[in-house]
Amino acid sequence: MNNNFKKTAITAARLADGKKAEAVSIYDMDGRSELADYVVVVTVDNPAQLEAVDDEISISLKKEGLYPLYRDGVRSKNWRVLDYGGFVVHIFESKTRETYSFDKVFAGYSEIKWREAPAAADHKPQAPSRKAKLRASSRKAAPKKAKAAPKSPKKGAKKAPVRKPAPKKKKISKKKITSKKKK
Repeated sequence: MNNNFKKTAITAARLADGKKAEAVSIYDMDGRSELADYVVVVTVDNPAQLEAVDDEISISLKKEGLYPLYRDGVRSKNWRVLDYGGFVVHIFESKTRETYSFDKVFAGYSEIKWREAPAAADHKPQAPSRKAKLRASSRKAAPKKAKAAPKSPKKGAKKAPVRKPAPKKKKISKKKITSKKKK
């Protein structure tokens, strides 16, 4: 089996994960298939995400000089297949993956771990960034002050003069003058 196919299958899985795909799995075919050494299976939530994952994998691998030998499901909103020779990528809408029980097909095959395990040195707590500090401080809003009760006037204090509104002017209506016809 070609180790380059394994690395590229892992790259495809990470690209799909970067587009928020779920249940990303890579199955090692262990030489049991003449079609591919690895199968990448990806689940998406909707047709737009299916298109986004397909584009992300195709474009990124094309930049590395890899082109799919075969594509299927280009018009499908539920399932896409990208065949790169040494590995095949299946992109499923979640209900379609459940309907076809696709993972049961690969039940006897070993699954490749593709997620990067954090290194021991990476576990050091990092100081929060300036933006994070600003966000945290804005969440800690000062408590609202209660409104003070209106003060009662002191004895002997002069009251402010109260202005009365100006009287409203009466509108003069213009009546239509109609002439009465004589019969």
